[in-house]
Amino acid sequence: MASPAHKPRRKTKKTAHFESAVHAKPEALIRNPSFPLSAFLWPARSSLSQWEVLPLILMVVGLFRWAAGLWGYSGFKRPPMFGDYEAQRHWMEITTHLPISQWYFHDLQWWGLDYPPLTAYHSWLLGKVGSLIDPSWFALYTSRGSDDPTLKVFMRATIIISEYLIYVPAAVIFVRRYSRLFGVAQWTASVALVAILMQPATILIDHVHFQYNTVMLGLVLASMSSMVAGRYMWSSIFFVAALGFKQMALYYAPAVFAFLLGSCMFPRINIGRLMGIAAVTLASFAVLVLPIVLGALYDASRGIDSRPDLEGPRPPLPILAFLADYLDTNAFYYPIVEQMVQMIHRIFPFARGLFEDKVANFWCAANVVIKLRQYPTELLQRVSLLATLASITPPCLFVFFQPRKELLPYAFSATAWGFFLFSYQVHEKSALLPLLPMTVLLAGKQGLGKEVRSWVGFANLVGVWTMFPLLQRVDLRVPYTVLTLLWAYLLGLPPVSTSAYFEEGQNIWVQWMTAIIHAAFYVTMGFWHALDLFVTPPPDKPDLWVVANVGVGAAGFGLCYLWCLWKLAQESGIFRQRSKVKTT
Repeated sequence: MASPAHKPRRKTKKTAHFESAVHAKPEALIRNPSFPLSAFLWPARSSLSQWEVLPLILMVVGLFRWAAGLWGYSGFKRPPMFGDYEAQRHWMEITTHLPISQWYFHDLQWWGLDYPPLTAYHSWLLGKVGSLIDPSWFALYTSRGSDDPTLKVFMRATIIISEYLIYVPAAVIFVRRYSRLFGVAQWTASVALVAILMQPATILIDHVHFQYNTVMLGLVLASMSSMVAGRYMWSSIFFVAALGFKQMALYYAPAVFAFLLGSCMFPRINIGRLMGIAAVTLASFAVLVLPIVLGALYDASRGIDSRPDLEGPRPPLPILAFLADYLDTNAFYYPIVEQMVQMIHRIFPFARGLFEDKVANFWCAANVVIKLRQYPTELLQRVSLLATLASITPPCLFVFFQPRKELLPYAFSATAWGFFLFSYQVHEKSALLPLLPMTVLLAGKQGLGKEVRSWVGFANLVGVWTMFPLLQRVDLRVPYTVLTLLWAYLLGLPPVSTSAYFEEGQNIWVQWMTAIIHAAFYVTMGFWHALDLFVTPPPDKPDLWVVANVGVGAAGFGLCYLWCLWKLAQESGIFRQRSKVKTT
């Protein structure tokens, strides 16, 4: 007979082979704060619930966002096009006044809609709400270039509300789930969350310069969070939504595909999961374009032309012209084909060339030495494609063969860096994509330790520095300086502090090399700012300082790509496996 004190042993929950590779050990006791942000949150260590600290965090980061929005914006009193602010306002104008079949065709010379459908639906919703307050803000044609201060308040508020509905909840949930993978303490995760939400480049581009990038980034974070939770179908839905909001989310697509496919193949083939992910993905895309399809059919049935400005026969399709021989322009399905082709043409502007502006990627840096524009566009497209594939294949292979959740930020970041450095038609603001998954590493294993913090800080500070020429053009030097130095101070980073370097127990030579390389970049960036402020470039080279910014930034981003790839290989255990093979 069993003893009364005997209790049956609980059965442990079995996990997949790749999930069990993470050993969630509790963190070592931290006796003193090692950088200012941890010192500010030091009293919250004794909190038993995240809900005691989270409201305070959200209020503080929201206050900084609203204060940053008090500055000017892209295109303020700068005719004739008035910048990105006018583009976002104009899309609210056309989506609330025009039939849906005309959204992607209307007056393309004045900020024609060139983002996927979810951006258009988002603009429609915001435009409807704004029109209830003041219809003149979005009056067709007559509202162009409006600098109404009340409209500015409304537009700034739409960014914060959109962000607090999508990006902030996604960040909170991701940090909670990802930190639990490694047994990270709740207080440490809260410190990481503040650092992520105070990321200077995101605040400067969305809340000062003016865009809605955080909606797309929030949907990507929701997708990553669902992967960490093992909810792969929800992950697919969120990622399709991210693609449907901004096509730049394609930077992550290879890593998403590789991880989800790998999760269906390893440690054993799971056909049911594969079919479920495929079905949900197709259904999500169908739902995404359904309003455009139904709108095109409805407008055609009412005799509304998608191109009322043109008379005579329908113009040829802008791309896929070979389809003209197989299509009947009078058939019921033709308006759908026309809408889909025009939407793709607007979203993916291959005709614009390899690059339009000076961006800190490989092609713009190489153009200083080799004038790339002299080569045929098709050749440049193919070379760009090959270089991009070569850079994104290694991280994708890692997460395909080892679809482990803790590898996701490294894989997403390395893939996005590959796209930013080598792909076609890159914009300065696209640096936000690799910076996001790299920054959320702060919530992971030793995320606030010196190695990860120094590299994450380096990437963010180089990233926001490369955006300075864009911000300078619209007189945003002050918010750039304040937000960048504030973030550097909070995380103990140069040029404010050097506390993020040299940690006991780490390879001293690697630490010295990292410190020297980072110091060289920080000194160069500071010297560049001095030159830009006090020295006028030669008359025959007016863009000299911008070109220098491109070259230094591209080199820094290349180092970030290599670090992410190295850490991905290191964390995947490939080096440990090789050492075991050698010993046997």
